[in-house]
Amino acid sequence: MAKSAFMRWFHRFGSLPYFYGVSVPIARALAVPGVLLAAWGVFAGLVLAPADYQQGDAFRIIYIHVPSAWLSMFGYTSMAVAGVVALVWRLKLAEIYIVAAAPIGASFTFLALATGSIWGKPMWGTWWVWDARLTSELILLFLYLGVIALHNAIESPRTAARACALLSVVGVINVPIIHYSVEWWNTLHQGPTITRFDRPAMDLDMLWPLLSAALGFTLIFGWLTLWGMRVQLLWRERRSRWVGRMLENSR
Repeated sequence: MAKSAFMRWFHRFGSLPYFYGVSVPIARALAVPGVLLAAWGVFAGLVLAPADYQQGDAFRIIYIHVPSAWLSMFGYTSMAVAGVVALVWRLKLAEIYIVAAAPIGASFTFLALATGSIWGKPMWGTWWVWDARLTSELILLFLYLGVIALHNAIESPRTAARACALLSVVGVINVPIIHYSVEWWNTLHQGPTITRFDRPAMDLDMLWPLLSAALGFTLIFGWLTLWGMRVQLLWRERRSRWVGRMLENSR
């Protein structure tokens, strides 16, 4: 019973007119708490959290760097899942998600690399090293840019979307490499401090703002992706009847 109800919801949510109608309230529900949580987390991390006993105030950049790095991996992983759905079930909404999420994920990946370089200058004495974590993160940025380039290079929207889906599925192998690079290789990048199995290696006064910022950034990612999907959906379906009727009713 539960399975059949889920399948009915799945097929209904896959309807483009239905998604377009419900995406606005969902996006608004993500935007407000996302902005508030991100703003509080960043403010508390930059102003209220105590200084690190080793790094001093330089550690505070993690309140932007860590959420951005998390979303760089989360975004591409979600694109890979959507890619499987698009390739197997030919769901248009999954194709649209990949195209909409790619530039947002690329932006967070660039932000993670930029803030990591800013942190690395006082800690390592250089802006950049060909460290396993940094190099694999840079490859992730190139994968995002590859998805964007593929979409813009192929004229047929369906063909372009399927090519982007395939690249998303193949490229996701880089995500676990990024995550485990500090454990598999001897790197300059510090090891995990939040996802340790025993307990996070952070004081709670430092940890809670970081978790708040990470959750807020994630909600903002969802909000921006939903608006991007609406734009892509209207462009792809601009010649369909339901879009024409909607435009007629809005006049």
